[in-house]
Amino acid sequence: MTEMVLPNHTNRLGNLLGGQLMHWIDICAAIAASRHTNRVCVTASVDELNFLHPIKEGEVVMLQASVNRAFTTSMEVGVKVTSENLLNGVRRHANSAYLTFVAIDDDGKPVPVPPVKPSSVVEKRRYNDAARRRAERLRVRKEGA
Repeated sequence: MTEMVLPNHTNRLGNLLGGQLMHWIDICAAIAASRHTNRVCVTASVDELNFLHPIKEGEVVMLQASVNRAFTTSMEVGVKVTSENLLNGVRRHANSAYLTFVAIDDDGKPVPVPPVKPSSVVEKRRYNDAARRRAERLRVRKEGA
């Protein structure tokens, strides 16, 4: 997904609003989840978001999403955010986020999702890392209950 940072997307310093970026991340991840499942998918959680550098008005934001691993009715989607200054061509990694999505049926009930079948080295790393992150999410949830 590609977006241009316009004045209505920025704060008083001319930087992209964090909430706007989170909105784009959520949309990009939802599209990836729905493509994977051929279902409506809803956001269940978003892991920590770290803003690595400001993204300025006029820059282009490129968001790349991948379904890293599927569980029973949920899946982890990773989104990498890169900014590009169109005047000098400089690209910078601006953010990475991990979101959990749940596939739902017509009644809004969770349904099983197809498995992810990693083939490349990168896909296998993402697949294995997703299992570790899920275990941590479940541990934190259990401690908070």
